Amino acid sequence: MNAAIVGASGYGGETLVKLLSAHPKVTLKAVTSRSKAGEPVSSVIPAMRGVLDDMLFENSDPAELAAREDIDVAFLALPHGAAAEYARHLVDAGKKVIDLSADFRISDPAIYEEFYGASHPDVDLLAKAEYVMPELSDDAWEQKELFACPGCYPTSILVPLLPLVKAGLVSKEHIVVNSYSGTSGAGKQSKEAFSYCEVNESSKAYGLPKHRHLSEIEEQLSKAAEDKVIIQFNPHLAPMNRGIATTITVPSAGATLEELYAEWEKCYSDKPFVCILPSSTRPDTKYVVGTNRVDMSAVKDDRTGNFVITSAEDNLVKGASGQAIQILNLWQGWDETTGLI
Repeated sequence: MNAAIVGASGYGGETLVKLLSAHPKVTLKAVTSRSKAGEPVSSVIPAMRGVLDDMLFENSDPAELAAREDIDVAFLALPHGAAAEYARHLVDAGKKVIDLSADFRISDPAIYEEFYGASHPDVDLLAKAEYVMPELSDDAWEQKELFACPGCYPTSILVPLLPLVKAGLVSKEHIVVNSYSGTSGAGKQSKEAFSYCEVNESSKAYGLPKHRHLSEIEEQLSKAAEDKVIIQFNPHLAPMNRGIATTITVPSAGATLEELYAEWEKCYSDKPFVCILPSSTRPDTKYVVGTNRVDMSAVKDDRTGNFVITSAEDNLVKGASGQAIQILNLWQGWDETTGLI
């Protein structure tokens, strides 16, 4: 496959460049950034010295990119609102698109407007998009042309929780989720709040009580439950570069811990990027950073009747760029671990 990365100067885009440049079945044909156009990729992303020395950042023009005959698939590492314009040109030109923004993650335009403060930029194209969580989506998604890659927080929550909601092993009410993300999750920003002195040796909650990712999480859980699911989601900024640690407290619907683990094993026994840890072990971000893996475990608190589920992932790999490449691998019929291990 010949690939383009649109918006490659951010953290997610940089991670895509690093992974795709080493992918044995992908040729990187274009790397775009309006702010870095004309600059060598190896200067902007020094890790690519000796790898992409001859490649320059190109200007991000949707029509010009869509007209390129040497591009089969485009990865959009753009802010919400901006991705839809590129997706429209590319899909109309017969290209496949894997979007890492929020523009096509939420199927209901009204919910998009509620959480993102603007009407959806392309409702017609939204109807043609498919939200793809590789471990949980059915095979029908592979026939689509536009794939929405899940967000970083939602991945850390939906992978452990969605199968349990779908199987009726946990309550659909009183679900509380606390997540801690490394500062790379905020993207490259020069704001004071993300400066070293503000972030180092400090942790705080933000986006309360209605973080944007809540819309995606609740929509997917509601589809699984075939009923409205509302959760309390509390995101936190943690003093680390990357990684997400999530703790989910959910009432048991009469299920035992053994039944929970049995459901996980049934769902994920053949999934290479989900690691089910013993109940006595807690996932740790330092062991998933740099991988496309979600580690998870659970305990049951007999005093409260709650399951306490914990997960860990790399927000830039499994939470973004690695998962996008996993989608590409599955769509092409390649081993889903290609270029990711």
